[in-house]
Amino acid sequence: MLSPFNRSVTLAAAVILAAGTAAYAHHGWSWTQDGFFELRGKITAIYIGNPHATLDVDAEGEAWRVEMAPPSRTIAAGFTEEVAKVGDEVTAIGHRSRDESEKRMKAVRVIVGGKTYDVYPERVPPA
Repeated sequence: MLSPFNRSVTLAAAVILAAGTAAYAHHGWSWTQDGFFELRGKITAIYIGNPHATLDVDAEGEAWRVEMAPPSRTIAAGFTEEVAKVGDEVTAIGHRSRDESEKRMKAVRVIVGGKTYDVYPERVPPA
């Protein structure tokens, strides 16, 4: 039987491990499908903040969440809150969630107003 101190240490270690695993899974690509996916629709919300910049997109009546890169990387790619607005047409290219009931994708490229923003340029599909 564990002492109260050892039980606390064990519990703390388990919580830290679980949190680290969840953060890794969220920030990685393991939750996405392998092939490229293209989503077209109208922007309903824009968020440039942590942990990732996001766009909410209405695609043929379905609400999608498009995750981009962390804010610093998204802004470095030229995508800021000033380059797009609610109602703009958007094309997002990237990888959709492995869970197809979840309307979510991680974009590597976003196109708004004819301008392309490669938020993960090393992952952009070949032309």
